[in-house]
Amino acid sequence: MSCSPLEFQESLEVGQVDFVSPDEIKIQLNIDAPEDVSLSTGLPRVFPRINGYVLIHTEDGYVVGQIEWITIEKSPYPKRQGLGDFGLVDLPFPMRKMSVKPLGVLREKESSTYSFQRGVSSFPSVGDNVLLPTEKQLKAIIESGENRFVEIGSSPFAESAKIAVDPDKLFGRHLAVLGNTGSGKSCSVAGLIRWSLEAAKKNVGSENPNARFIILDPNGEYKKAFAEDHNVRYFSVNETEVENRLKVPLWFWNSNEWCAFAQASGKSQKPTLINTLRSVRSGIDAPIVDEKIEMRRYISTIITALKCEKNCGSPWGSFPKPKNFHDLLLKWNESFVVKETFSESQKKCIAEINSWVERKREERTSRPECRYPIFAYSHKDIDDILTILQNAYIEFGGVDLDVGELDADIPRPFSGESFLKCLSANAEILKTSEYISVMETRIKTLLSDVRMKSIADYDNLRLDDWLNNYIGGDSASNGTITIIDLSLVPAELIHILTAVIARMTFEALQRYRKKNEKCLPTVLVMEEAHTFVKRYTEDAENQSASEMCCKVFEKIAREGRKFGLGMVLSSQRPSELSPTVLSQCNTFLLHRISNDRDQELVMRLIPDNQKGLLRDLPSLPSQNAILLGWASELPMFVKMRYLPKNQRPQSDDPDFWNVWTRKDGRPIDWTAVANEWQGAKTGLVERS
Repeated sequence: MSCSPLEFQESLEVGQVDFVSPDEIKIQLNIDAPEDVSLSTGLPRVFPRINGYVLIHTEDGYVVGQIEWITIEKSPYPKRQGLGDFGLVDLPFPMRKMSVKPLGVLREKESSTYSFQRGVSSFPSVGDNVLLPTEKQLKAIIESGENRFVEIGSSPFAESAKIAVDPDKLFGRHLAVLGNTGSGKSCSVAGLIRWSLEAAKKNVGSENPNARFIILDPNGEYKKAFAEDHNVRYFSVNETEVENRLKVPLWFWNSNEWCAFAQASGKSQKPTLINTLRSVRSGIDAPIVDEKIEMRRYISTIITALKCEKNCGSPWGSFPKPKNFHDLLLKWNESFVVKETFSESQKKCIAEINSWVERKREERTSRPECRYPIFAYSHKDIDDILTILQNAYIEFGGVDLDVGELDADIPRPFSGESFLKCLSANAEILKTSEYISVMETRIKTLLSDVRMKSIADYDNLRLDDWLNNYIGGDSASNGTITIIDLSLVPAELIHILTAVIARMTFEALQRYRKKNEKCLPTVLVMEEAHTFVKRYTEDAENQSASEMCCKVFEKIAREGRKFGLGMVLSSQRPSELSPTVLSQCNTFLLHRISNDRDQELVMRLIPDNQKGLLRDLPSLPSQNAILLGWASELPMFVKMRYLPKNQRPQSDDPDFWNVWTRKDGRPIDWTAVANEWQGAKTGLVERS
């Protein structure tokens, strides 16, 4: 015989509201409420249970509460039904109480279905009944939200309920996957990528998804996770095949990256370095064919130097700068010599330069009315000589775009050898040779490193080919995942190369949106993010490579969403991450975190009414996590989907005991290791 709706609801009652506030509701449990397992909801369910759910009926629907704590209160009144026998003496009776935090409202729709909405507008009152959710209601709570296309796991509180997320929310507003080593963090990252692509594949049929995931892998873990997938592009320093060898050429680097690489000081080294970049990107590093090309290069360099002087105002500075600038002009003029190979118009331009400089020399040294010569130059003087030089530059084959105005950060090809030659020439013209000698030696040493050459050499690489290989081709025809193995990149280069790859990806997507008026959704995955997105102390004088790298990711965190670039940060030390980047992450997948500093930081990132859930962080088992933020309608525990061993990143704990007891052999061939390390093909490198 079936019971009526009222009788069924009465069987679900477990207590009454005892206290109400916007962020906490206290409940007095009934004497006959379940103490371990409830059988009234259709299936056996553990109750009461920390982080479980209860319902409180209001005029707006059911307020959904999540249990935060349970306690026993010694009460002299057992709350017996009816008036009772006043002749009896009541003894202290243990009454159970619990506290829940309100999450949202569950509303009943047609056909006995339910919908959950985050936030509470109508709170219950003291004395209102508290109910256990039925299986259907519990499933509606856990499976709430729209566009839940990617299934990532199940709920420990309702095994039949699948937890799925909206990929637009998960990747569009940045995701942080945080947890201790061994907590399942890397498996979750690999799983999110794989499960997202599998879900998209179901919707596109036989075609590959038009997706782009770029994994920056500092430990070389992810090649194994996607080894069986043919839609993966893999790049590494150690690859023997040329097409799979990591390439981040020197001419990709912008001025900030070059300054960090060269550790350039701000006074004389940095301006010289930037002028050099302008020169080599203007094509001035091309081989000298004749005297006209040589003169055009020289004029371009002088124009760049003059504009630098004008912008910093040094020609009008205090003594002895005016005199130095005057002498510099005279020195420069010595190289403006007419050659027989010049045309008549070109000879006329050189003569005009000579005439202007000679006239200024006479004005400043042949003044009988003045006791001392005056070497100061006005703004008009500098503008006049710039106009004459620019006309000469065009006459010798230059174009207006290149006349000292070329952005030092435009990725135009040049080689390391050309850069060094141009650096010496610019230092000579700018009279900074003695100040850049240490920096020049440092650059020469780094560029001559064999490991550096294999990564950053000129190598006739085209920009469009690099973008096609590293970000992905049209309709993802060449694969959906790019794995960039950074494990063998030299330590002095790791931050710079990571910054260049991330920045080039970001700027490419910026230009894609400008050209197409639509963004190209791309996900940048950063494993061991605390190494590259590390908090720093601002240094106005010098910027380290680590700081520069972090600033690139901070910019992506702030602006990436507008251009379709989402970030996934995976880290075991959230307290070391940049606060700017963490504050821009709208979704968090939290695995076990035991360090108190890391817990405190995570607590500060989470809204006040969700902090109770985070008390479980130190005790979370592997494969379990807490999902909260933009991609989740409500904070919840997730048991992540199972990943087969061959699909997991290579980050297992070392098996000491099996090796010690010879259950798992570990043959050693140090000769092979040494040969590979030293770059020898056969036999050890000969020792001197």
